[in-house]
Amino acid sequence: MENIKNYQPAVSGMSCTACAGSIETVLKNTPGVLKVSVNYANEKAYLEIDQEITNLPLLKKQVQAIGYDLIIEDTNAENPGAKAKEIKANRYQEAKINTIWSGIFALPVMIIGMFFMDMPYANYIMLALTTPVIFYFGRNFFINAWKQAKIKSVNMDTLVALSTGVAFLFSLFNTFFPDFFHRNGLHGHVYYEAAAVVIFFISIGKLLEEKAKSGTSTAIEKLMGLQSKMVSVLRNGEEKQIKIQDVIIADLVLVKPGEKIPVDGTVKNGQSYVDESSITGEPIPVLKEKKSKVFAGTLNQKGSLTLLAEKVGSDTYLAQIIKLVEQAQGSKAPVQKLVDKIAKIFVPSVLFLAVLTFAIWMIFGPANKLALGLLSSLSVLVIACPCALGLATPTAIMVGIGKAASNGILIKDAESLELAKKIDVIILDKTGTITEGKPDVKDFKIIKDIPYLRSIIKSLEQKSEHPLADAVVNFLNKEEIKEVTDFESITGKGIKGQINGETYLIGSPRFLSMYDIPNDFETNISNWQENGDTVILVFNEKEMLAIIAIGDKIKAGSADAIKSLKEAGIQAIMLTGDNEKAAAKIAKEVGIETFVANCLPADKSAYIKKLHDQNKTIAMVGDGINDSISLASADVGIAMGSGSDIALEVAKMAIISNDLRKLPQAIKL
Repeated sequence: MENIKNYQPAVSGMSCTACAGSIETVLKNTPGVLKVSVNYANEKAYLEIDQEITNLPLLKKQVQAIGYDLIIEDTNAENPGAKAKEIKANRYQEAKINTIWSGIFALPVMIIGMFFMDMPYANYIMLALTTPVIFYFGRNFFINAWKQAKIKSVNMDTLVALSTGVAFLFSLFNTFFPDFFHRNGLHGHVYYEAAAVVIFFISIGKLLEEKAKSGTSTAIEKLMGLQSKMVSVLRNGEEKQIKIQDVIIADLVLVKPGEKIPVDGTVKNGQSYVDESSITGEPIPVLKEKKSKVFAGTLNQKGSLTLLAEKVGSDTYLAQIIKLVEQAQGSKAPVQKLVDKIAKIFVPSVLFLAVLTFAIWMIFGPANKLALGLLSSLSVLVIACPCALGLATPTAIMVGIGKAASNGILIKDAESLELAKKIDVIILDKTGTITEGKPDVKDFKIIKDIPYLRSIIKSLEQKSEHPLADAVVNFLNKEEIKEVTDFESITGKGIKGQINGETYLIGSPRFLSMYDIPNDFETNISNWQENGDTVILVFNEKEMLAIIAIGDKIKAGSADAIKSLKEAGIQAIMLTGDNEKAAAKIAKEVGIETFVANCLPADKSAYIKKLHDQNKTIAMVGDGINDSISLASADVGIAMGSGSDIALEVAKMAIISNDLRKLPQAIKL
């Protein structure tokens, strides 16, 4: 088993899912290849190979033989994937240039063909303008059709090449030999405008497709950007800077304030608050001390930590998230797949009908049956030109997307427009979707009102390094600042300081447990903590002065949005990484009956898969890095506008205004 290796080279030259199938077939029959799956969406081949048998240059040669290419790069290079990225960028630029110029040439051809067909030299002018559209700007359709023909297959490109090619050749014949049909009492039509306009509009579709595939890879790249590049480790008592790929299990890893945690492991020394929103989605940083578990990609805040590395490289939780997002994106069948299926039946059917038409005319036709039969059979091929696919679809998409944008809804994928009307279930993340997604003061109770109490609290919290201190300072933003002396911060517990000669303490109930807490307020504290809120107590040296509860507030409009979804017959389900009691409280307040708490990213994805197995059409609404797998796994991924860049990249729709009430509008659209 040690000779078995997983290899993921990029693939270039694919134009549809049929291309991916062709490459899979070729690679499966190559010695040493044990398993293969070609992902059209992210243009990668996933190979399981026997290193002793497999010759990588041979794999490349086999793929090149059928008109595609396998991009073999050095995985240990400083910038892995750079070559594939460059090829993809060049292809997008080429598609952009071809689309713009084919439009510039096609527009006058359409105007002449529709309105000025009797003007002098009209056919020659249209020929001159159509020739570069067909043979240069639209050459890829013919190249791809030839690739498919070589392996005895057809696809959308075959349809485009066949119909536009026949239209052009038929028009060319009638331009130079107009009397051939005139002698038989027929008019020799030209179809230059059909050939040029169809190439232009199908090119628009190809350009949008290239842009969408580019966005897919960008999301993966941003997730990979969460991984550290260089790491500090302790080896033989010395601190060394090494590359992340050189870290091994049982290394002692040093993480300084503000650095990303590079591995999954356990804290050996130190204390710090860690922002784990990339894993759990929850906005409140978590205290990490000795024996606490930490995960790669999370952000260390103000303390220093020494970690024992337990999972490194592709085994870390973040690496698993990247892998799951990649798989989820590739598993979704693009709209093109349906067109390719139709093309496989449609193209042979059209050819058969054209031949049948010619044969019927030749058998049953009048005296000029050869000319009539030829004209009729060619008309079948020209009429089969995919004008509806090329013209109507982009028009409908543009109107729908424009309407959505005016309502604050960004639609990045035409498929999401089609699927939105079929949604049975909407999965909602809690933090940042139903709630605001940031720590805020939810309750402030004064127990003993002393002069300038609010100013005293603000002055002390302003000096605190605790991640939640900002929430208190913002809440008391209008209060004046007092001078603080003998300030002391006790990590994970609280703060202490003097103002006007009197000592004040602010911290957790555990830190201040030696002081008397009035019985009336112990129930309040217990309820807040059970709901997932953080409780802060304020004392002077004699007694408790105030209690502050910090948590995540429900967004205005969340309850209205869920009510509208229910009225539309759509079930709303909340999945959250928060605890059971906090989740139950939020679900009850907004009117959600079904929820699951303590969900990790993979758990959310598994829940969506379970619903898919019940033949449900699912939308997922989220905003965080931890939601990226679920957004990619759902039929329609919808990101909140204030969410992470990765969530916005992976999702096919985005609510720009961050108002959940836009969600029912998006579905109705």
